[in-house]
Amino acid sequence: MTSAHEIIEKLADLVSEHYVFPDVGTTVAARLRDNLKTGRYDDLGDPEAFGALVTADLQIGNNDKHLRLKFHIDEVVDETDEGAEYAHYLERSRLDAGGMARVERLPGNIGVLAIRPLLYSPEMAGDALAAAMKLLSATNGLLLDLRGCLGGDPHMVALVCSYLLDAEPVHLNDQHTPATGTINQYWTVPHLAGPRYGAQRPLWVLTSGSTFSGGEELSYNLQQLKRATLIGERTRGGAHPREGFKLHPHLEATIPVQRSVNPISGTNWEGTGVHPEYAVPAEEAFGLAYRQALDHVLADPATSRALRDEAAAVGATG
Repeated sequence: MTSAHEIIEKLADLVSEHYVFPDVGTTVAARLRDNLKTGRYDDLGDPEAFGALVTADLQIGNNDKHLRLKFHIDEVVDETDEGAEYAHYLERSRLDAGGMARVERLPGNIGVLAIRPLLYSPEMAGDALAAAMKLLSATNGLLLDLRGCLGGDPHMVALVCSYLLDAEPVHLNDQHTPATGTINQYWTVPHLAGPRYGAQRPLWVLTSGSTFSGGEELSYNLQQLKRATLIGERTRGGAHPREGFKLHPHLEATIPVQRSVNPISGTNWEGTGVHPEYAVPAEEAFGLAYRQALDHVLADPATSRALRDEAAAVGATG
């Protein structure tokens, strides 16, 4: 059985070797080893409580929410085993409908797309996204609900943005890897499996204090491009892409290894979160966004009389 001592020694090595800011990684690793010497980690005990204790120590001075010793109820998938990791997330994506949690046309011809809990990779969920966008393709505006989106694949972020922008390629984000000196660029893609929604129809993005990582990148990209109006709560504030390392059947070290850099702002949302234009409690975000969408329909002279009547009827009933 893996001991607490073994977990901490491996974790310190991983942080020192892989953390996105090497000097911080060295400091964190030294802190872990100092704590180990004082007996702070002598007893593994309850793995969930142990993970919470170590996570608090990992985040001292950096508040990096991706830097964790994360507890899993089910046995941790070893991310160094690419086949096992892919099979795990493929099954999760299948059970989660590719993350397309809600696809609906509301009265007034307003579309709703809720993506949660994850932005699964395009290989796993691209077809589900294409089907959702086909259903929403004729709506007059779209509510993109990311309040329950906890992260995901940056390629899926780029694919969602591709549907919501025009065909001209758009530079969305860069990921810098200090350990190798490499930069991965993310752009919109020219060819889509479903109808492109485009950049002209209005878009509202709903956020919460739980919106994290990939969900934040999607929100941030659209905000920086002035493509969407954000409504809800400031997001959680995790911009450093991470890798996972299995240290115990139920404990995973998540180590940030890259730094996101938006080409417009020159920075990211790490530690600050994404700030919506309309700051309201998460549970109020949907209602406010829908009211704004209905107002758009009513004010648009190109809207048919039938749709204007439909929108007005919704407004009249609250």
